[in-house]
Amino acid sequence: QVQLVESGGGLAQPGGSLRLSCAASGEDVNFYDLGWIRAAPGKGPDDHEFVAGIKRNETFTSYGDDVKERYTISTDNAKTRVYLEIDNLKPEDTAVYYCHAGTFADGIFYPAAGYWGQGTQVIVSS
Repeated sequence: QVQLVESGGGLAQPGGSLRLSCAASGEDVNFYDLGWIRAAPGKGPDDHEFVAGIKRNETFTSYGDDVKERYTISTDNAKTRVYLEIDNLKPEDTAVYYCHAGTFADGIFYPAAGYWGQGTQVIVSS
């Protein structure tokens, strides 16, 4: 079992920064890598976009091509929280951001079925 709770979203202005947080817990949490996937307005589940992931031992991180220059994923020392720092916010960052537990294979993050949080909404607008 893995529980994931996101926070940190909100309304932000273009050019600003946000840090999203995901509290990860549960007896199986240490078996999974963690990642962030976002759902832009009007996009269905098949169009959700991987934006960042980190292996549980922190030896590997991965980013979506569209965000790698502005997004940074990290964990705390206890590995109970995973963060997503978004710099130089743009309107196209507007989305609901979901924290997922999953597994990296050949550099690709595969979300585990059923292991995601409720999401935190980010709205970038002036």
